[in-house]
Amino acid sequence: MTSRETLLQSFDALLQPERFKDYGPNGLQVEGKPAIRKVVSGVTASRALIEAAIAADADAIFVHHGLFWRGQDGRVTGWMKTRLSLLLAHDINLYAYHLPLDAHPELGNNAQLGLRLGLRGQATFGDGLLGWLGERADGGAFADAHALADHVALCLGPTSGRGVTLVDSGRRGLSKIAWCTGGAQGYFEAAIAAGADAYITGEISEPQAHYARECGVAYLACGHHATERYGAPAVAAHVATQFGLLHEFIDIDNPA
Repeated sequence: MTSRETLLQSFDALLQPERFKDYGPNGLQVEGKPAIRKVVSGVTASRALIEAAIAADADAIFVHHGLFWRGQDGRVTGWMKTRLSLLLAHDINLYAYHLPLDAHPELGNNAQLGLRLGLRGQATFGDGLLGWLGERADGGAFADAHALADHVALCLGPTSGRGVTLVDSGRRGLSKIAWCTGGAQGYFEAAIAAGADAYITGEISEPQAHYARECGVAYLACGHHATERYGAPAVAAHVATQFGLLHEFIDIDNPA
């Protein structure tokens, strides 16, 4: 076992949240029991994840998407009351790290997605240098955007909850691949400027289809949840191993 504060200090030392101007508070969002034996990790602090953590007899939950966000309604009603009531009734600690979890160079969402896709990062781009630019770890190239989309869909697997939305640029021989997990469609122009042949992220908005066609850079939207399933369990498992804690990753299905 370890203490709540020791676990927080370890997460903070690893992820360095003070480096980021984020959309919500990073760190311990809900205080639970002082001694921790088991950590459950997941993507989002949804009611389903909290209930699954209770069933798994967890003392702490570690997520990418916490409960509190800048500009949200601060009243504790409805879904917020339900989630908080469950955490408080079962004395479960909730740790949440947003941008710091995206950015960690080895255990973060972008690093872990790159590993899963067989991509080797060579440079970063965009605000906070969250976007990654690299190439296939084997040094090869993808024949075209459809070959890349098939590869990504295979790597993310049928449990991703959705397929890949592809805007094809018509370019062949894609070697410079950029990626940034989650809702990073706004990084597409920075990826183009960085010299990418294709860009992989979670979501797509209306302008990106036009940018892809006009700039000759393929765009792949692979799901916000699907691209961000890997950082939280990597970090939680790393820290749990340090302290000899039990760890379990629980993936709550989300088609978004």
